[in-house]
Amino acid sequence: MDKISLWKRFKEHHYVNREIGLMLDISRMNFSDDFFDKMAPNIQRAIKEMESLESGAISNPDENRMVGHYWLRNAKLAPTAELTKEIDSTVEMIKDFSTKVHTGKILSQGGKSFNKILIIGIGGSALGPQLASTAAGMPDDKMTPYFFDNTDPDGMDYILNVIGNGLSETLSIVISKSGGTVETRNGMLEARRAYEKKGLDFSKHAVAVTSKGSKLYDIADSEGWISIFPMWDWVGGRTSETSAVGMLPAALQGLDIDSLLNGARLCDEATREKDVKKNPSAILALMWYYATNGRGDKDMVILPYKDRLALFSKYLQQLIMESLGKELDSDGRVVNQGISVYGNKGTTDQHAYIQQLRDGVNNFFVTFIEVLKDREGESMEVEPGITTGDYLSAFMLGTRSALYGNGRESMTIAIDKIDAFSLGVLIALYERTVGLYASLVNINAYHQPGVEAGKKAATAYIKLQTAALDHLKNSKGNSLSAEEIASAINASDEAETIFKILLHISRNSDHGITIIENKTSFFDSKFEYNN
Repeated sequence: MDKISLWKRFKEHHYVNREIGLMLDISRMNFSDDFFDKMAPNIQRAIKEMESLESGAISNPDENRMVGHYWLRNAKLAPTAELTKEIDSTVEMIKDFSTKVHTGKILSQGGKSFNKILIIGIGGSALGPQLASTAAGMPDDKMTPYFFDNTDPDGMDYILNVIGNGLSETLSIVISKSGGTVETRNGMLEARRAYEKKGLDFSKHAVAVTSKGSKLYDIADSEGWISIFPMWDWVGGRTSETSAVGMLPAALQGLDIDSLLNGARLCDEATREKDVKKNPSAILALMWYYATNGRGDKDMVILPYKDRLALFSKYLQQLIMESLGKELDSDGRVVNQGISVYGNKGTTDQHAYIQQLRDGVNNFFVTFIEVLKDREGESMEVEPGITTGDYLSAFMLGTRSALYGNGRESMTIAIDKIDAFSLGVLIALYERTVGLYASLVNINAYHQPGVEAGKKAATAYIKLQTAALDHLKNSKGNSLSAEEIASAINASDEAETIFKILLHISRNSDHGITIIENKTSFFDSKFEYNN
């Protein structure tokens, strides 16, 4: 297509909403002229289903739950007055608590002001807060955030070493809806031990975000933690950033949570529009359907041209892949749906995998994220009349052109600047797009049986480890192979797993297990208990 034709298509297929500072260009997606007309009944059905969801319909049948993250930024939409009151009061509670921490009305055990936050969570309970802290944070923020977002001992040691003696001035936020999430529990226990090693009482440095009556709630309540903030069963982890999960860390850091919530609220209003071409989430959902044939045939590559949005592709990985990756559709048929998501940041991608995107296998579509405002204040010239921000824009335009010139499709989302408001817009935009796309392909975006299957399998392996260790301890003085141990504990079909478990254990001193390597056949090596 020549440049004049591209310009005409650009003007025809370019969504602009000046109120929320959002633009969406789909002109370089090669859908047919009648695509929107053909898809009209499907997308209107999807929009209607979203209306039902927002009105309080049960949308997570596995757990008989509503899905109401949209109410978090406009509590008046909640289906009951009680819920409206709870949502509004939680926001006020967050603001009041943050102000008391910042002004020294709430102090650490030793009477010091808190200046650091340790956020302990996993999945959406960490990814949302991490994205917000990076995207909207500033050097002069009131508190510095750190994260335990895994059950990796070395990773936690690294964070604790960075915090160092500042632990006495660190407020820990433990986030878990059920209180039974193992990774979060482990992080809490590791943090507790770190505080105790420094002679500090963890309970005097900790707050919880959890459901009332959960395991975590009972611990926090019985130990007298500083405060407990609510987490409702109708908010999923991957859509929890505008709940206390995200707003408490953000407010403590010093971010403008009112602005973030307002950006999300106004974007929600824009994405309720029934005229599809005036609804950016509906447009995005249709482009996902077009690009992937409604079957996940192509991957989604997210390329934000802004350092502050480096975590955005990681955030979208969870939001999109956990929501859309489903074996069964809503009618119980095996469909194995989903869209794979990956990304980098511009222009880092220019020196990484753009080579393959342009010249390799054509199994993807790109979404560029453009931020129009370079920085606060003026930029220096690196060449006459040219700034570093000009180069950033040029590299984005160049990559977009190079990909299109070689038959690779892309679309571009542009926002005016990166701040709390625009982050709220982006979060709301993609949350609704996920819901609409799920309706288009007839799946439920709001449950995650695959995640639960992985958790159950992990629990089974922990039980297997306990049985293997007990047998080795009872056989002290004898060295045994994985096969011998598996047979002895009536788990002969788990010899491979037992070998992997014991190999890991033998590399750590915690359990007193050593490996006696068989130089002829490593997998016939033997293990021995030595404590």
